Amino acid sequence: MSISTVLLAYKEAENLKVLLPQIKKQLDSTGEKYEIIVIDTEKPLDNTEEVCKQFGAQYVNQKYPKFGGAFRTGIECAKYDKFLILDSDGSHNPKYIPAIYRAMKPDIDLVIGSRYTKGGRTNDSRTSVIMSHCLNFVFRIALGIRAKDISTDYRLYRTEQLKKVKLDSENYDILEEVLLKLKLLNGKLRIAEVPIVFKKRLFGESKRALIPFMISYLKTLLRLIGIRIKHTLGK
Repeated sequence: MSISTVLLAYKEAENLKVLLPQIKKQLDSTGEKYEIIVIDTEKPLDNTEEVCKQFGAQYVNQKYPKFGGAFRTGIECAKYDKFLILDSDGSHNPKYIPAIYRAMKPDIDLVIGSRYTKGGRTNDSRTSVIMSHCLNFVFRIALGIRAKDISTDYRLYRTEQLKKVKLDSENYDILEEVLLKLKLLNGKLRIAEVPIVFKKRLFGESKRALIPFMISYLKTLLRLIGIRIKHTLGK
């Protein structure tokens, strides 16, 4: 096994100074070959490139717009058989990397660092937690995904599978889109969840805008339901 570790960055240089050494330490503990790829904005907005050089991470500017475009850029750049992604703002503690790695058994397609499985916890605001639970419930039922936390991007995928799916969402809803399309690709999606504690970001402010976020998710929900129905009828 070898691991491509991807972080999507939008003015996260200060956070990366803290995270990159921690990520390297945890990846070293797996004993596997790895690469760390930081996907920055199309045009640099801070000194992320210099931070990457300092800590030996590969620096790449995203090819496509918004969060979804950065995610797709990361998939294209990954060259190893496992694809690990986590937030670059410090909300995902790298200390969980070894447990997530160990959970990727031969019969597992995807491992999620989960806030909502037994032992998991989130330190997000009450409003955000309520919204997250509602979102997870609706998408879980609508898409038939058997996991408790499907709106987090602390995940370990099989890179070959990721490269086979065509992803269209531009925003954070790509996290649900990829689950459905992996499920349709495989006939089923075998998921393991590892409990994590979700923390508040280290430095900077959240990049999520509430209204566009909600509208995007609603549109994606309807689109993905349509894809699922079409796939079922086509069998």
